[in-house]
Amino acid sequence: MKTTMEIPDAIFRRAKAKAAEQRIPLRQFVSEAVAEKLEARSPARQEARMKLAGSLRHLRKETARINTLIEREFETIELKRPAHRFPPTTPGLRRCVDNTIFPS
Repeated sequence: MKTTMEIPDAIFRRAKAKAAEQRIPLRQFVSEAVAEKLEARSPARQEARMKLAGSLRHLRKETARINTLIEREFETIELKRPAHRFPPTTPGLRRCVDNTIFPS
């Protein structure tokens, strides 16, 4: 999208020089700079997030306990899974004694 903006001369010159240094068009440099700015978290947002996360601190031990139980259960499942000696073959192929597959 095309737009018109007023940018202070000093900032424009610095941006143009930096874009040339990176060998990219000024419009790409500005677009990337705006995208980075939009992705950055504001201090107020960061503070609110930490306040919320801090209030969940008491759940860390419970989460660790649940993760341990899940890991143990998956280990049990892996031990119970039958081991297949040969993978299934595609129709039209035959398997030799050394497990090499050849066309039928």
